Amino acid sequence: MDDQQLLLGISRSDMLARIERCGRDPAMLDLGSNMLLHFAYEYLPDPPVSPTAPLSLAGASWVPDGVDRISRLPEVLLRDIISRLPAKDAARTAALASRWRPLWRSAPLALVDSHLLPDGGASGPLIIGAASPRAVTAAVSSALAAHPGPFRCVHLTCSTMDEHRGEMARWIDILVAKGVQDLVFVNRPWPVDLRLPATLFSCASLTRLYLGVWTLPGTAAVPRGASFPNLRELGLCMTVMEDHALAFLLERSPVLEFLLIMWSQTGARLRLVSHSLRCLQLGYTHLEDIEVVDAPRLERLFLRNVSLPGTGKFTINSPSRIKIGGAPNLRVLGYIQAGQTELGISNTDIAGSKENIVPSVQILAIEVQFGVRNAVKKVPGFLRCFPNLETLHVHSPRISEKSTGKVNLKFWQEGGPMKCVVQSMKKVFFYEFQGSRSEVAFLRFIAERGRVLELMVVVVAKACFSSVDDDVNVKLKPLTGAKWNSKACKLQIIESPRTDVAGPLCRHKIASDFGWADPFDLRYYKEERISVS
Repeated sequence: MDDQQLLLGISRSDMLARIERCGRDPAMLDLGSNMLLHFAYEYLPDPPVSPTAPLSLAGASWVPDGVDRISRLPEVLLRDIISRLPAKDAARTAALASRWRPLWRSAPLALVDSHLLPDGGASGPLIIGAASPRAVTAAVSSALAAHPGPFRCVHLTCSTMDEHRGEMARWIDILVAKGVQDLVFVNRPWPVDLRLPATLFSCASLTRLYLGVWTLPGTAAVPRGASFPNLRELGLCMTVMEDHALAFLLERSPVLEFLLIMWSQTGARLRLVSHSLRCLQLGYTHLEDIEVVDAPRLERLFLRNVSLPGTGKFTINSPSRIKIGGAPNLRVLGYIQAGQTELGISNTDIAGSKENIVPSVQILAIEVQFGVRNAVKKVPGFLRCFPNLETLHVHSPRISEKSTGKVNLKFWQEGGPMKCVVQSMKKVFFYEFQGSRSEVAFLRFIAERGRVLELMVVVVAKACFSSVDDDVNVKLKPLTGAKWNSKACKLQIIESPRTDVAGPLCRHKIASDFGWADPFDLRYYKEERISVS
Protein backbone atom coordinates (compact mmCIF):
# COMPACT_ATOMS: atom_id res chain seq x y z
CA MET A 1 0.00 0.00 0.00
CA ASP A 2 1.42 3.38 -0.92
CA ASP A 3 2.28 6.11 1.55
CA GLN A 4 -0.52 8.36 0.39
CA GLN A 5 -3.25 5.83 1.11
CA LEU A 6 -1.76 5.16 4.58
CA LEU A 7 -2.78 8.68 5.58
CA LEU A 8 -6.46 7.96 5.09
CA GLY A 9 -8.49 7.27 8.21
CA ILE A 10 -5.54 7.47 10.62
CA SER A 11 -5.67 9.83 13.57
CA ARG A 12 -2.81 12.13 14.43
CA SER A 13 -2.05 10.17 17.61
CA ASP A 14 -1.90 6.86 15.72
CA MET A 15 0.36 8.38 13.11
CA LEU A 16 2.70 9.72 15.81
CA ALA A 17 2.82 6.26 17.39
CA ARG A 18 3.77 4.68 14.06
CA ILE A 19 6.52 7.22 13.52
CA GLU A 20 7.98 6.59 16.98
CA ARG A 21 7.86 2.80 16.47
CA CYS A 22 9.90 3.28 13.30
CA GLY A 23 12.48 5.25 15.30
CA ARG A 24 11.85 8.50 13.49
CA ASP A 25 11.55 12.01 14.84
CA PRO A 26 7.88 12.81 15.71
CA ALA A 27 8.50 16.37 14.47
CA MET A 28 8.53 14.90 10.98
CA LEU A 29 4.75 14.58 11.18
CA ASP A 30 4.20 18.32 11.52
CA LEU A 31 6.79 18.92 8.82
CA GLY A 32 4.96 16.59 6.47
CA SER A 33 1.59 18.11 7.38
CA ASN A 34 2.87 21.59 6.64
CA MET A 35 4.15 20.42 3.27
CA LEU A 36 0.69 19.07 2.48
CA LEU A 37 -0.96 22.33 3.49
CA HIS A 38 1.46 24.51 1.56
CA PHE A 39 0.86 22.32 -1.46
CA ALA A 40 -2.89 22.85 -1.13
CA TYR A 41 -2.53 26.59 -0.50
CA GLU A 42 -0.45 26.96 -3.67
CA TYR A 43 -3.46 26.05 -5.78
CA LEU A 44 -6.03 28.19 -4.00
CA PRO A 45 -7.18 31.43 -5.64
CA ASP A 46 -6.10 34.68 -4.05
CA PRO A 47 -8.82 36.49 -2.08
CA PRO A 48 -10.33 39.43 -3.97
CA VAL A 49 -9.67 41.70 -0.96
CA SER A 50 -6.51 42.41 1.02
CA PRO A 51 -5.93 44.10 4.40
CA THR A 52 -2.63 45.48 3.10
CA ALA A 53 -3.97 46.96 -0.15
CA PRO A 54 -2.79 50.55 -0.70
CA LEU A 55 -5.41 53.25 -0.31
CA SER A 56 -5.80 55.43 -3.38
CA LEU A 57 -6.51 58.48 -1.18
CA ALA A 58 -3.41 57.99 0.99
CA GLY A 59 -1.47 61.24 1.07
CA ALA A 60 -4.15 63.18 -0.82
CA SER A 61 -5.06 66.66 0.41
CA TRP A 62 -8.54 67.05 1.82
CA VAL A 63 -10.82 69.59 0.18
CA PRO A 64 -10.68 72.98 1.98
CA ASP A 65 -14.34 73.06 2.98
CA GLY A 66 -14.10 69.67 4.70
CA VAL A 67 -17.30 68.42 3.07
CA ASP A 68 -17.77 64.63 3.09
CA ARG A 69 -18.68 64.12 -0.54
CA ILE A 70 -18.14 60.33 -0.50
CA SER A 71 -21.05 59.85 1.90
CA ARG A 72 -23.28 61.70 -0.56
CA LEU A 73 -22.79 59.01 -3.20
CA PRO A 74 -25.76 56.78 -4.00
CA GLU A 75 -26.19 53.83 -1.65
CA VAL A 76 -25.57 51.34 -4.43
CA LEU A 77 -22.06 52.78 -4.89
CA LEU A 78 -21.38 52.86 -1.16
CA ARG A 79 -22.39 49.21 -0.85
CA ASP A 80 -20.08 48.37 -3.74
CA ILE A 81 -17.21 50.12 -1.93
CA ILE A 82 -17.92 48.17 1.27
CA SER A 83 -18.09 44.84 -0.59
CA ARG A 84 -14.53 45.40 -1.81
CA LEU A 85 -13.15 45.76 1.74
CA PRO A 86 -11.98 43.00 4.13
CA ALA A 87 -14.70 42.05 6.61
CA LYS A 88 -13.15 43.91 9.57
CA ASP A 89 -12.79 47.12 7.56
CA ALA A 90 -16.27 46.74 6.14
CA ALA A 91 -17.74 46.55 9.64
CA ARG A 92 -15.73 49.60 10.71
CA THR A 93 -17.39 51.76 8.05
CA ALA A 94 -20.42 51.91 10.34
CA ALA A 95 -18.45 54.36 12.50
CA LEU A 96 -17.75 56.79 9.65
CA ALA A 97 -21.08 58.58 9.64
CA SER A 98 -24.76 57.90 10.22
CA ARG A 99 -25.25 57.34 6.49
CA TRP A 100 -22.82 54.41 6.56
CA ARG A 101 -24.15 52.75 9.72
CA PRO A 102 -26.68 50.33 8.17
CA LEU A 103 -24.87 49.82 4.88
CA TRP A 104 -22.35 47.11 5.78
CA ARG A 105 -25.19 44.75 6.70
CA SER A 106 -26.76 45.20 3.26
CA ALA A 107 -23.51 44.98 1.26
CA PRO A 108 -22.17 41.62 0.04
CA LEU A 109 -19.49 40.61 2.56
CA ALA A 110 -15.95 39.40 1.82
CA LEU A 111 -14.80 37.24 4.74
CA VAL A 112 -11.25 35.81 4.73
CA ASP A 113 -10.36 34.15 8.03
CA SER A 114 -6.60 34.68 7.66
CA HIS A 115 -7.30 38.44 7.74
CA LEU A 116 -8.58 37.94 11.30
CA LEU A 117 -5.20 36.73 12.56
CA PRO A 118 -3.18 39.22 14.63
CA ASP A 119 -0.90 39.99 11.67
CA GLY A 120 -3.73 39.98 9.15
CA GLY A 121 -2.28 36.91 7.45
CA ALA A 122 0.93 38.76 6.51
CA SER A 123 3.13 35.85 7.64
CA GLY A 124 1.53 33.52 5.14
CA PRO A 125 -0.44 30.30 5.64
CA LEU A 126 -0.88 29.22 9.23
CA ILE A 127 1.36 26.21 9.89
CA ILE A 128 0.72 23.09 11.93
CA GLY A 129 2.13 23.59 15.43
CA ALA A 130 1.19 27.26 15.56
CA ALA A 131 -1.15 28.42 18.29
CA SER A 132 -4.70 27.23 17.57
CA PRO A 133 -6.63 30.17 16.13
CA ARG A 134 -9.74 29.61 18.28
CA ALA A 135 -10.36 33.35 18.37
CA VAL A 136 -10.42 33.34 14.58
CA THR A 137 -12.88 30.44 14.54
CA ALA A 138 -15.14 32.33 16.99
CA ALA A 139 -14.85 35.52 14.93
CA VAL A 140 -15.88 33.64 11.79
CA SER A 141 -18.94 32.25 13.58
CA SER A 142 -19.89 35.74 14.80
CA ALA A 143 -19.46 37.36 11.38
CA LEU A 144 -21.45 34.69 9.57
CA ALA A 145 -24.27 34.93 12.13
CA ALA A 146 -24.34 38.75 12.26
CA HIS A 147 -24.40 39.49 8.55
CA PRO A 148 -27.68 38.74 6.72
CA GLY A 149 -25.89 38.01 3.45
CA PRO A 150 -25.23 37.62 0.66
CA PHE A 151 -21.54 36.76 0.96
CA ARG A 152 -19.43 37.88 -1.97
CA CYS A 153 -16.60 35.56 -0.97
CA VAL A 154 -15.68 33.45 2.04
CA HIS A 155 -12.21 31.92 2.38
CA LEU A 156 -11.84 29.60 5.40
CA THR A 157 -8.38 28.04 5.65
CA CYS A 158 -7.21 28.56 9.27
CA SER A 159 -9.42 26.34 11.40
CA THR A 160 -8.79 22.71 12.35
CA MET A 161 -12.23 21.56 11.29
CA ASP A 162 -12.13 18.31 13.25
CA GLU A 163 -12.00 20.34 16.49
CA HIS A 164 -15.01 22.41 15.43
CA ARG A 165 -17.34 19.94 13.71
CA GLY A 166 -20.48 21.55 15.11
CA GLU A 167 -19.42 25.03 14.06
CA MET A 168 -18.29 23.73 10.67
CA ALA A 169 -21.72 22.26 10.00
CA ARG A 170 -23.39 25.51 11.07
CA TRP A 171 -21.07 27.51 8.81
CA ILE A 172 -22.12 25.43 5.82
CA ASP A 173 -25.81 25.81 6.69
CA ILE A 174 -25.41 29.59 7.01
CA LEU A 175 -23.42 29.93 3.79
CA VAL A 176 -26.02 27.93 1.87
CA ALA A 177 -28.90 29.93 3.37
CA LYS A 178 -27.28 33.33 2.85
CA GLY A 179 -26.02 32.76 -0.67
CA VAL A 180 -22.21 32.56 -0.73
CA GLN A 181 -20.83 33.09 -4.22
CA ASP A 182 -17.08 32.37 -3.90
CA LEU A 183 -16.08 29.76 -1.31
CA VAL A 184 -12.64 28.39 -0.39
CA PHE A 185 -12.94 25.75 2.35
CA VAL A 186 -9.81 23.96 3.63
CA ASN A 187 -9.40 21.50 6.48
CA ARG A 188 -6.12 21.64 8.47
CA PRO A 189 -5.44 18.56 7.90
CA TRP A 190 -6.18 15.93 10.56
CA PRO A 191 -7.93 13.65 10.05
CA VAL A 192 -7.08 13.71 6.39
CA ASP A 193 -10.35 12.03 5.47
CA LEU A 194 -12.74 14.33 7.36
CA ARG A 195 -16.04 14.16 5.48
CA LEU A 196 -17.44 17.35 3.98
CA PRO A 197 -21.05 18.10 5.01
CA ALA A 198 -23.35 17.09 2.16
CA THR A 199 -25.52 20.20 2.64
CA LEU A 200 -22.89 22.21 0.76
CA PHE A 201 -24.12 20.58 -2.44
CA SER A 202 -27.40 22.50 -2.00
CA CYS A 203 -25.65 25.85 -2.40
CA ALA A 204 -27.13 27.06 -5.68
CA SER A 205 -25.55 30.53 -5.39
CA LEU A 206 -21.93 29.34 -5.76
CA THR A 207 -20.00 30.57 -8.79
CA ARG A 208 -16.55 29.41 -7.57
CA LEU A 209 -15.72 26.60 -5.13
CA TYR A 210 -12.33 25.32 -3.92
CA LEU A 211 -12.13 22.45 -1.44
CA GLY A 212 -8.94 21.28 0.28
CA VAL A 213 -8.17 18.19 2.39
CA TRP A 214 -11.66 16.70 2.51
CA THR A 215 -13.45 13.46 1.76
CA LEU A 216 -16.35 14.28 -0.52
CA PRO A 217 -19.69 12.86 0.60
CA GLY A 218 -21.04 9.84 -1.21
CA THR A 219 -23.57 10.64 -3.87
CA ALA A 220 -26.27 8.87 -1.86
CA ALA A 221 -25.81 11.42 0.95
CA VAL A 222 -26.32 14.44 -1.30
CA PRO A 223 -29.80 15.99 -1.00
CA ARG A 224 -32.13 14.99 -3.82
CA GLY A 225 -32.19 17.58 -6.57
CA ALA A 226 -29.08 19.38 -5.24
CA SER A 227 -26.98 21.08 -7.91
CA PHE A 228 -24.62 23.96 -8.65
CA PRO A 229 -26.55 25.80 -11.40
CA ASN A 230 -24.22 28.84 -11.33
CA LEU A 231 -20.85 27.19 -10.62
CA ARG A 232 -18.23 28.19 -13.20
CA GLU A 233 -14.99 27.20 -11.42
CA LEU A 234 -14.27 24.16 -9.23
CA GLY A 235 -11.00 23.21 -7.51
CA LEU A 236 -10.46 19.94 -5.63
CA CYS A 237 -7.14 19.90 -3.75
CA MET A 238 -6.10 16.80 -1.80
CA THR A 239 -9.59 15.35 -1.83
CA VAL A 240 -10.85 11.81 -1.45
CA MET A 241 -13.73 10.85 -3.72
CA GLU A 242 -15.53 7.87 -5.13
CA ASP A 243 -14.91 6.95 -8.76
CA HIS A 244 -18.30 8.24 -9.88
CA ALA A 245 -18.34 11.34 -7.64
CA LEU A 246 -16.63 13.49 -10.24
CA ALA A 247 -19.11 12.47 -12.94
CA PHE A 248 -21.88 13.33 -10.47
CA LEU A 249 -20.39 16.78 -9.85
CA LEU A 250 -20.05 17.50 -13.57
CA GLU A 251 -23.61 16.41 -14.19
CA ARG A 252 -24.87 18.75 -11.45
CA SER A 253 -22.77 21.72 -12.69
CA PRO A 254 -24.26 22.66 -16.06
CA VAL A 255 -22.24 25.89 -16.58
CA LEU A 256 -18.88 24.74 -15.15
CA GLU A 257 -15.99 26.05 -17.28
CA PHE A 258 -12.84 25.50 -15.18
CA LEU A 259 -12.00 22.33 -13.25
CA LEU A 260 -8.80 21.76 -11.28
CA ILE A 261 -7.98 18.47 -9.51
CA MET A 262 -4.73 18.41 -7.56
CA TRP A 263 -3.58 15.41 -5.55
CA SER A 264 -6.70 13.33 -5.63
CA GLN A 265 -6.34 10.70 -2.92
CA THR A 266 -7.97 7.82 -4.74
CA GLY A 267 -7.20 5.96 -7.93
CA ALA A 268 -10.24 7.32 -9.72
CA ARG A 269 -10.86 6.98 -13.40
CA LEU A 270 -11.79 10.20 -15.13
CA ARG A 271 -14.49 9.90 -17.77
CA LEU A 272 -15.16 13.43 -18.91
CA VAL A 273 -18.67 14.33 -20.04
CA SER A 274 -19.42 18.06 -19.89
CA HIS A 275 -20.99 20.40 -22.40
CA SER A 276 -19.69 23.50 -20.62
CA LEU A 277 -16.11 22.73 -19.49
CA ARG A 278 -13.39 24.77 -21.22
CA CYS A 279 -10.28 24.00 -19.13
CA LEU A 280 -9.26 20.89 -17.17
CA GLN A 281 -6.12 20.77 -15.00
CA LEU A 282 -4.91 17.55 -13.37
CA GLY A 283 -1.84 17.24 -11.18
CA TYR A 284 -0.18 14.93 -8.65
CA THR A 285 -3.19 12.68 -9.01
CA HIS A 286 -3.61 8.90 -9.11
CA LEU A 287 -5.51 8.18 -12.32
CA GLU A 288 -5.64 4.92 -14.16
CA ASP A 289 -6.96 6.56 -17.28
CA ILE A 290 -8.48 9.72 -18.67
CA GLU A 291 -11.19 9.51 -21.29
CA VAL A 292 -12.58 12.65 -22.88
CA VAL A 293 -15.95 11.28 -24.00
CA ASP A 294 -18.07 14.33 -24.77
CA ALA A 295 -16.63 17.77 -24.09
CA PRO A 296 -17.52 19.99 -27.05
CA ARG A 297 -16.28 23.22 -25.42
CA LEU A 298 -13.04 21.85 -23.93
CA GLU A 299 -10.10 23.98 -25.13
CA ARG A 300 -7.30 23.17 -22.68
CA LEU A 301 -6.23 19.92 -21.02
CA PHE A 302 -3.26 20.10 -18.62
CA LEU A 303 -1.49 17.17 -16.99
CA ARG A 304 1.13 17.82 -14.33
CA ASN A 305 3.05 15.16 -12.43
CA VAL A 306 0.20 12.67 -12.55
CA SER A 307 1.13 9.44 -10.78
CA LEU A 308 0.85 6.05 -12.40
CA PRO A 309 -1.29 3.62 -10.43
CA GLY A 310 0.61 1.08 -8.39
CA THR A 311 3.86 3.06 -8.18
CA GLY A 312 3.17 4.42 -4.70
CA LYS A 313 5.14 7.56 -5.53
CA PHE A 314 4.39 10.91 -7.04
CA THR A 315 6.77 10.66 -9.91
CA ILE A 316 6.64 12.89 -12.93
CA ASN A 317 4.42 10.52 -14.84
CA SER A 318 1.28 10.94 -16.87
CA PRO A 319 -1.65 8.57 -16.54
CA SER A 320 -1.20 5.28 -18.33
CA ARG A 321 -3.97 5.95 -20.85
CA ILE A 322 -5.43 9.09 -22.35
CA LYS A 323 -8.26 8.70 -24.82
CA ILE A 324 -9.54 11.77 -26.64
CA GLY A 325 -12.91 11.43 -28.28
CA GLY A 326 -15.50 14.20 -28.37
CA ALA A 327 -13.35 17.31 -27.99
CA PRO A 328 -13.64 19.19 -31.30
CA ASN A 329 -12.32 22.46 -29.82
CA LEU A 330 -9.34 21.11 -27.87
CA ARG A 331 -6.52 23.51 -28.70
CA VAL A 332 -3.93 23.13 -25.89
CA LEU A 333 -2.69 19.78 -24.54
CA GLY A 334 0.23 18.79 -22.28
CA TYR A 335 2.44 17.63 -20.74
CA ILE A 336 2.22 14.12 -22.18
CA GLN A 337 5.04 11.71 -21.44
CA ALA A 338 6.34 9.76 -24.39
CA GLY A 339 6.95 6.16 -23.40
CA GLN A 340 4.74 6.38 -20.32
CA THR A 341 1.37 7.36 -21.74
CA GLU A 342 -0.74 5.46 -24.20
CA LEU A 343 -2.56 8.03 -26.33
CA GLY A 344 -5.83 6.93 -27.87
CA ILE A 345 -7.73 9.02 -30.40
CA SER A 346 -11.32 8.32 -31.36
CA ASN A 347 -12.68 11.09 -33.54
CA THR A 348 -15.30 10.96 -36.25
CA ASP A 349 -14.83 13.14 -39.32
CA ILE A 350 -17.52 14.88 -41.34
CA ALA A 351 -18.07 11.79 -43.48
CA GLY A 352 -18.67 9.70 -40.35
CA SER A 353 -15.47 7.66 -40.50
CA LYS A 354 -13.07 7.19 -37.59
CA GLU A 355 -9.84 9.17 -37.55
CA ASN A 356 -6.85 8.77 -35.25
CA ILE A 357 -6.15 12.49 -35.19
CA VAL A 358 -7.14 15.58 -33.21
CA PRO A 359 -7.10 18.31 -35.86
CA SER A 360 -8.02 21.08 -33.40
CA VAL A 361 -4.85 20.90 -31.25
CA GLN A 362 -2.48 23.75 -32.05
CA ILE A 363 -0.25 23.76 -28.94
CA LEU A 364 1.25 20.53 -27.59
CA ALA A 365 3.67 19.95 -24.70
CA ILE A 366 5.47 16.63 -24.35
CA GLU A 367 8.15 15.23 -22.09
CA VAL A 368 10.71 12.97 -23.75
CA GLN A 369 13.59 11.07 -22.18
CA PHE A 370 15.95 11.20 -25.15
CA GLY A 371 18.26 8.63 -23.58
CA VAL A 372 15.48 6.01 -23.57
CA ARG A 373 14.93 4.62 -27.05
CA ASN A 374 11.43 3.30 -26.34
CA ALA A 375 10.34 6.76 -25.22
CA VAL A 376 11.74 8.50 -28.29
CA LYS A 377 10.09 5.94 -30.60
CA LYS A 378 6.67 7.12 -29.36
CA VAL A 379 7.19 10.73 -30.48
CA PRO A 380 6.46 10.31 -34.22
CA GLY A 381 3.14 8.63 -33.40
CA PHE A 382 2.22 11.45 -31.04
CA LEU A 383 2.99 14.11 -33.61
CA ARG A 384 0.97 12.36 -36.31
CA CYS A 385 -2.10 12.65 -34.08
CA PHE A 386 -1.98 16.44 -34.35
CA PRO A 387 -1.75 17.37 -38.04
CA ASN A 388 -2.41 21.09 -37.49
CA LEU A 389 0.03 21.61 -34.64
CA GLU A 390 1.58 25.09 -34.65
CA THR A 391 3.61 25.19 -31.41
CA LEU A 392 5.53 22.31 -29.85
CA HIS A 393 7.03 22.40 -26.35
CA VAL A 394 9.48 19.64 -25.45
CA HIS A 395 10.92 19.07 -21.99
CA SER A 396 14.01 16.86 -21.84
CA PRO A 397 14.42 15.51 -18.28
CA ARG A 398 17.55 14.02 -16.86
CA ILE A 399 17.38 10.25 -16.76
CA SER A 400 18.66 8.38 -13.74
CA GLU A 401 18.94 5.00 -15.41
CA LYS A 402 21.53 4.03 -17.98
CA SER A 403 20.83 5.16 -21.53
CA THR A 404 19.00 2.46 -23.49
CA GLY A 405 20.11 3.47 -26.95
CA LYS A 406 20.65 6.62 -28.95
CA VAL A 407 18.33 7.72 -31.74
CA ASN A 408 20.06 9.36 -34.70
CA LEU A 409 18.86 11.51 -37.58
CA LYS A 410 18.25 8.46 -39.76
CA PHE A 411 15.54 7.28 -37.35
CA TRP A 412 13.59 10.48 -37.86
CA GLN A 413 14.14 10.56 -41.61
CA GLU A 414 12.89 7.00 -42.03
CA GLY A 415 10.06 7.32 -39.53
CA GLY A 416 7.42 8.23 -42.07
CA PRO A 417 5.65 11.53 -42.77
CA MET A 418 4.65 13.87 -39.96
CA LYS A 419 2.29 16.38 -41.48
CA CYS A 420 2.51 18.96 -38.71
CA VAL A 421 6.33 19.18 -38.91
CA VAL A 422 6.26 19.86 -42.62
CA GLN A 423 3.14 21.99 -43.05
CA SER A 424 1.99 23.72 -39.86
CA MET A 425 4.66 23.84 -37.12
CA LYS A 426 5.76 27.45 -36.58
CA LYS A 427 7.39 27.42 -33.12
CA VAL A 428 9.46 24.87 -31.20
CA PHE A 429 10.57 25.35 -27.61
CA PHE A 430 13.05 22.79 -26.27
CA TYR A 431 13.65 22.95 -22.50
CA GLU A 432 16.60 21.67 -20.45
CA PHE A 433 18.70 20.62 -23.44
CA GLN A 434 21.28 18.11 -22.17
CA GLY A 435 23.55 18.07 -25.21
CA SER A 436 22.90 14.50 -26.34
CA ARG A 437 23.08 13.42 -29.96
CA SER A 438 19.49 12.18 -29.75
CA GLU A 439 18.29 15.66 -28.82
CA VAL A 440 20.28 17.30 -31.59
CA ALA A 441 19.01 14.77 -34.15
CA PHE A 442 15.40 15.57 -33.23
CA LEU A 443 15.90 19.33 -33.50
CA ARG A 444 17.83 18.99 -36.76
CA PHE A 445 15.04 16.88 -38.27
CA ILE A 446 12.49 19.59 -37.51
CA ALA A 447 14.80 22.31 -38.85
CA GLU A 448 15.39 20.46 -42.11
CA ARG A 449 11.74 19.51 -42.68
CA GLY A 450 9.78 22.47 -41.33
CA ARG A 451 8.59 24.62 -44.21
CA VAL A 452 6.81 27.27 -42.13
CA LEU A 453 9.03 27.22 -39.03
CA GLU A 454 9.46 30.74 -37.64
CA LEU A 455 11.17 30.24 -34.26
CA MET A 456 13.19 27.57 -32.50
CA VAL A 457 14.21 28.22 -28.91
CA VAL A 458 16.65 25.89 -27.15
CA VAL A 459 16.93 26.32 -23.38
CA VAL A 460 20.22 24.76 -22.28
CA ALA A 461 20.35 22.97 -18.92
CA LYS A 462 22.60 24.91 -16.56
CA ALA A 463 24.33 21.89 -15.05
CA CYS A 464 25.21 20.17 -18.30
CA PHE A 465 28.31 22.05 -19.38
CA SER A 466 31.40 23.11 -17.52
CA SER A 467 32.28 25.73 -20.14
CA VAL A 468 28.89 26.71 -21.46
CA ASP A 469 29.73 28.81 -24.52
CA ASP A 470 32.28 26.39 -26.01
CA ASP A 471 30.38 23.20 -25.22
CA VAL A 472 27.00 24.45 -26.44
CA ASN A 473 28.47 25.60 -29.75
CA VAL A 474 30.13 22.23 -30.27
CA LYS A 475 27.07 20.22 -29.33
CA LEU A 476 24.74 22.30 -31.49
CA LYS A 477 27.02 22.45 -34.53
CA PRO A 478 25.01 19.78 -36.43
CA LEU A 479 21.90 21.91 -35.89
CA THR A 480 23.34 25.34 -36.63
CA GLY A 481 25.15 23.96 -39.69
CA ALA A 482 22.09 22.12 -41.04
CA LYS A 483 20.22 23.11 -44.21
CA TRP A 484 17.16 24.75 -42.71
CA ASN A 485 14.02 24.42 -44.80
CA SER A 486 12.65 27.74 -43.60
CA LYS A 487 15.19 30.47 -44.27
CA ALA A 488 13.21 32.95 -42.15
CA CYS A 489 13.39 30.84 -38.98
CA LYS A 490 15.17 32.35 -35.98
CA LEU A 491 17.22 30.17 -33.62
CA GLN A 492 17.56 31.36 -30.03
CA ILE A 493 19.83 29.65 -27.50
CA ILE A 494 19.06 30.48 -23.86
CA GLU A 495 20.76 29.34 -20.68
CA SER A 496 18.29 27.89 -18.24
CA PRO A 497 18.18 29.61 -14.83
CA ARG A 498 17.02 26.39 -13.19
CA THR A 499 19.47 24.38 -11.11
CA ASP A 500 17.09 21.85 -9.53
CA VAL A 501 14.81 20.74 -12.32
CA ALA A 502 12.06 18.44 -11.06
CA GLY A 503 9.91 18.71 -14.15
CA PRO A 504 8.46 21.09 -16.70
CA LEU A 505 7.61 24.58 -15.59
CA CYS A 506 3.87 25.04 -15.26
CA ARG A 507 1.78 27.86 -13.84
CA HIS A 508 -1.70 26.68 -12.99
CA LYS A 509 -3.15 30.19 -12.66
CA ILE A 510 -2.01 31.10 -16.16
CA ALA A 511 -3.19 27.75 -17.51
CA SER A 512 -6.83 28.73 -16.99
CA ASP A 513 -6.32 32.35 -18.07
CA PHE A 514 -7.49 32.56 -21.65
CA GLY A 515 -5.78 35.92 -21.96
CA TRP A 516 -2.55 33.89 -22.36
CA ALA A 517 -2.60 32.35 -25.80
CA ASP A 518 0.15 29.85 -24.96
CA PRO A 519 0.37 28.90 -21.27
CA PHE A 520 3.51 26.78 -21.85
CA ASP A 521 5.58 29.54 -23.39
CA LEU A 522 9.04 30.82 -22.42
CA ARG A 523 8.11 33.82 -20.36
CA TYR A 524 9.07 31.96 -17.15
CA TYR A 525 12.70 31.72 -18.21
CA LYS A 526 15.22 34.46 -17.70
CA GLU A 527 16.63 34.99 -21.15
CA GLU A 528 20.39 34.68 -20.92
CA ARG A 529 21.40 34.31 -24.55
CA ILE A 530 24.36 32.24 -25.62
CA SER A 531 26.23 33.17 -28.78
CA VAL A 532 26.13 30.56 -31.52
CA SER A 533 28.83 30.51 -34.19
